[in-house]
Amino acid sequence: MKTTLKLAAISAAALALTACQTTVGADADVNAAGMSAGTSVMVGGAAMYPNRTIVQNASAASNLTTLVAAVKAAGLVDTLSGPGPFTVFAPTNAAFEKVPAATRASLMQPANRAQLRSVLTYHVVPGTLTAADLMQRIRAGNGTATLTTVQGQTLRLSMMGNQIMINGQAGSSAHVTQGDVRQSNGIVHVIDGVLTPSM
Repeated sequence: MKTTLKLAAISAAALALTACQTTVGADADVNAAGMSAGTSVMVGGAAMYPNRTIVQNASAASNLTTLVAAVKAAGLVDTLSGPGPFTVFAPTNAAFEKVPAATRASLMQPANRAQLRSVLTYHVVPGTLTAADLMQRIRAGNGTATLTTVQGQTLRLSMMGNQIMINGQAGSSAHVTQGDVRQSNGIVHVIDGVLTPSM
């Protein structure tokens, strides 16, 4: 199971998300500044409202349905609906589809809830970190930055061209494809891969 998860996560590949996605790059400061309490951006064809929680907004996005189902199966709805704040790196349906169907089905079983919670909370960092914050940390770290997740293990961030790249403990990686989606209890950065911690 551990080997399968690691291989599955490594195999997650970048896919196009929605027609309205925002690439995080040199203009991330502008994107972040433009997200006020009275405006919304689109994710998966749905408006994301900054006065709604992470779970409420994700539930409306057609490209985050697998993530929402996993959050429910893991019993994390109350946590991610709480005050936080949290920074969530949210894998799309396309990212999850690169994980073998048998592995996904196994993780969704009640007996494997602890393992599912570990994978999901590995995508969550305490506090609110905008794309500009992440890039500033990368610059301050001479090209790399380390974030400690709610799960307890770390993520390593770097830049690949004008995109933020995230590397997991088990060789998994992802890119931020749509950043700075403001929530009432934090911020979401949509990513194109599933990150896997060491099991």
